Amino acid sequence: MQVVRLAHETDFDGWRAAARRLRLAGVGPPDTLWTVDGQASLFAPSAVSEAGPEDGGAQTSTSAASFTAPRAFVDLAQRVVLHRSDERFALLYRLLWRLQDRPQLLQVASDPDVLLARQLSRDVDKAAHKMKAFVRFRGAYDDLGEAFVAWFEPAHRVAELTAPFFRTRFANTRWSILTPDVCVHWNLAELAFTPGADPADAPRADELEEFWKTYYASIFNPARLNTDAMTKEMPRRYWRNLPEAALIPELVANARSRTAEMVAKPATEPSRRVVKAAIRNSRDAPWEGLSATTLAEVAAGVDHCRRCDLWQDATQGVAGEGPGKARLMFVGEQPGDQEDLAGRPFVGPAGQVFDRAMAEAGVPRAETYVTNAVKHFKHVLRGKRRIHQTPTTREVGACRWWLDAERRIVRPRVIVAMGATAAHAVFGKVTPVSKVRGQALQLSDQAQAVVTYHPSYLLRLPDEDAKADAYAAFVHDLKLAWKLAA
Repeated sequence: MQVVRLAHETDFDGWRAAARRLRLAGVGPPDTLWTVDGQASLFAPSAVSEAGPEDGGAQTSTSAASFTAPRAFVDLAQRVVLHRSDERFALLYRLLWRLQDRPQLLQVASDPDVLLARQLSRDVDKAAHKMKAFVRFRGAYDDLGEAFVAWFEPAHRVAELTAPFFRTRFANTRWSILTPDVCVHWNLAELAFTPGADPADAPRADELEEFWKTYYASIFNPARLNTDAMTKEMPRRYWRNLPEAALIPELVANARSRTAEMVAKPATEPSRRVVKAAIRNSRDAPWEGLSATTLAEVAAGVDHCRRCDLWQDATQGVAGEGPGKARLMFVGEQPGDQEDLAGRPFVGPAGQVFDRAMAEAGVPRAETYVTNAVKHFKHVLRGKRRIHQTPTTREVGACRWWLDAERRIVRPRVIVAMGATAAHAVFGKVTPVSKVRGQALQLSDQAQAVVTYHPSYLLRLPDEDAKADAYAAFVHDLKLAWKLAA
C-alpha cells in the first residue's frame, strides 16, 4: 500500500506531483492511501512521502512511460481539492488513472466518478458564491489606522479562491477575512494569507451595524416572502455571522400582517401634471405623442392607455417595477390573472418560478427592472376563470411604445426577453426562442439581449425530465445575463 501524506488540506500541487509519480509507477487506486499530514503548515512547501514497493506498494510498470491529463481535468481537480470531502484526493486519482484508457471520460456525465467530481466542484462554486454574498465586514483599528475585519465560516475551503474578488471589490480599503481554515489580508498593495483564526479574533459589532439593519428591514418586502427560496439562497448556517439575520424571525412572523396593511393602503396618487402628460401619451400615436421621461409617467400612462382594446377587459394597466437605473431588465409577455389584480409584474405562479430561479442564479431581483411586452391582461372568460390568451402582433406593436420608454429611462446594459412575445417586442420582429436561446445578442441601442424561456412555459411542461432540463437552462440564461450586465 502506497501512503501519500500531503502538506495540507488544499495541497493540489502536492497531490499532482504524487499522483503523477504513482501513475507512472503503475500504482493503482486500490493500492493508494491519501492522507494529510496534520503537522504540516498550509504555507510550508508540499511534503509528499510515499511507501516504496518494499513496504507493500505495487511494482513499477514499464509500459506507461508518460501520460498527459486534459486541461479540463486539471481545472476540475483544482476545484474538487477545495471540497471538505475526505474522499476527494482518492476520487481524483481514480479519475486520473482511468483517463489514460478513456481520454473522453469527463464527457460521460453518467459515469459515477465524473458525476461525483462535478457535484463536488459545484458545491465549491456555490460555497464561493455564498462567501462573496455573506461576508460582513466590521470596523476595527490598529497601528496603521482604520481597517475592516470579517469572520466567515465557508462550507468549503474557498477563502483563497475568493480573495481576488474581495481585492478588486475593496481595493482602496485595508481588510481581513478570518476563517477557520486560512485568513486573507489586503494591505492596499498585496494579498497575504495566515493560518486560520478563531471567532473571538473578529470584532463583534461596530457603529454602522444598526444602519445596516435599518436598511435591510426597509427593503424587506413581506408580499414577496418565500421562506424556502430565502433559506436556499441564505442558508441558516450563515445566519449567526450576519447582523441582519437577527431581524429575520420577526420580519417573517409579521409578514402576513404587513402584507395586509400594504394591500389595504390606498395607492399613492401621481401628480396632476404626470397624469395629464400620461393621458396625452396614451392617446397619441408614437410619432406624435410626448415622450415619457420618468417611470411615474410610464406607470400613469399605462393605466390610461387606449392604444389598443385590451384595457377594456383588464382590471388595470401593469407597468414595470424596479430601480430607475438598472443594469438588467427582464421582459415577459403580459400580466397574468394575479398580476392584473395586484397591479405588479410577476407575482403569480410564474413569478414564483422566476423568483426561485433568480435566487439560484444569484441575481438580486431588487437590483433589476422587471416588466412585460404588453401591459394589460388579455384573457377569455370560461365560467368564473380568466384564461390567458397570447397577444397579437398588433397589440405587441401598440404596447411597444411603453416598453421603448422604459428602456430609454432605465437604460439597461442587458435585456432578457422571456418567451416569444417578449423577444418580438424587444427585437421588433418574430424571433423564435429555440434558435437564439442562451446567446448574447447585440441591440441597436448598445445594450445586449438574452432570449430565454418564459417561466410559465416551465410550468406547462408535462414531462418532469423535460421540465428539469428547461429549468436548468433558464437558470443558466439568468446567470449569463447577470454576468454580461456586471
